[in-house]
Amino acid sequence: MSQDSAAPETGRKLSGRRRREVVAVLLFSGGPIFESSIPLSVFGIDRQDAGVPRYRLLVCAGEDGPLRTTGGLELTAPYGLEAISRAGTVVVPAWRSITSPPPAEALDALRRAHEEGARIVGLCTGAFVLAAAGLLDGRPATTHWMYAPTLAKRYPSVHVDPRELFVDDGDVLTSAGTAAGIDLCLHIVRTDHGTEAAGALARRLVVPPRRSGGQERYLDRSLPEEIGADPLAEVVAWALEHLHEQFDVETLAARAYMSRRTFDRRFRSLTGSAPLQWLITQRVLQAQRLLETSDYSVDEVAGRCGFRSPVALRGHFRRQLGSSPAAYRAAYRARRPQGEPAGPSGPSSGVVEPMVPSQMSSAARRAAAASTASGPTATAAAPPEHGKPHAEAFSGGRAAFPGQRSAP
Repeated sequence: MSQDSAAPETGRKLSGRRRREVVAVLLFSGGPIFESSIPLSVFGIDRQDAGVPRYRLLVCAGEDGPLRTTGGLELTAPYGLEAISRAGTVVVPAWRSITSPPPAEALDALRRAHEEGARIVGLCTGAFVLAAAGLLDGRPATTHWMYAPTLAKRYPSVHVDPRELFVDDGDVLTSAGTAAGIDLCLHIVRTDHGTEAAGALARRLVVPPRRSGGQERYLDRSLPEEIGADPLAEVVAWALEHLHEQFDVETLAARAYMSRRTFDRRFRSLTGSAPLQWLITQRVLQAQRLLETSDYSVDEVAGRCGFRSPVALRGHFRRQLGSSPAAYRAAYRARRPQGEPAGPSGPSSGVVEPMVPSQMSSAARRAAAASTASGPTATAAAPPEHGKPHAEAFSGGRAAFPGQRSAP
């Protein structure tokens, strides 16, 4: 699919009183106000003067109110769950906690809406609500990179891909964190009314019509919060402290007093990722930090991150972040505020946006997704620098264009 192509039609007919121009936004108490406001702004404001077709917005309470946002504001939704029966699109902008189950009544309403042909959308942690309703079973989906391993672990039948800004699977769509919700809402407008309408809306919102790249640039060392109480936590902590040394997954398995096969299984069930893929990602992220905060050469960075050669670093760095190490450093320094110190004493935020646009083509993404199909048996036999990036552990399909994946 080209970048200007529309998403595939779902081929499903709306039933009953549902209308395609009606968008219901489902709000819950404890939800973040920013994510909640995104679909309200996109679908709830009349911008016909700018060439944007009008939607009819229904703001629905997913539970009894008043609804309190994360900032302590109290909201009163004008509609309840019954209003969802009129919507052609239902949006869940966020869920208050990935560890608590959504209300059963709201899940029933979402299932019924989907059965009646409505398009269901989950922004950021809203994907957990869709998964709890069973709407993501057997489907590709994404969420905020920090919560993707937890989503994959809790719902193993969901094909979680933390690389993408959003995933369009026809009648069920999901997005990554916060700003990616804007990307997905613009995509919905583009799907419904074409590129010109989406472009006009993007200009009004003062955002790019499409962002290139995915979530790879934002990944950090974080692991699911559940790992803290697991015996493997000590092994993971050791690995993060010794990334400058050359060791492989067999070393980690030995430290955990497990066979390689048992260690792989336990690690995957805990994090949603194969240990080899996770280890490579941590080495690349460490290289990213050194490129930002030191004057080490690329060869020295490779050695200090446990890569066996600079070639291995360059290959994995490009696959994971979309640029070469040298180009990344040059772009980062070119954008760094004047007067900010360089070298080891400079700032190290850990998670910063690379200033180099993603250079990964659709063909490269398809090749990466295809290589994932070889499974853990194939990757287990390879040395660390010849494995696949962490994010590919969740890949279940090909990218339509950077930042978005649609149903094949």
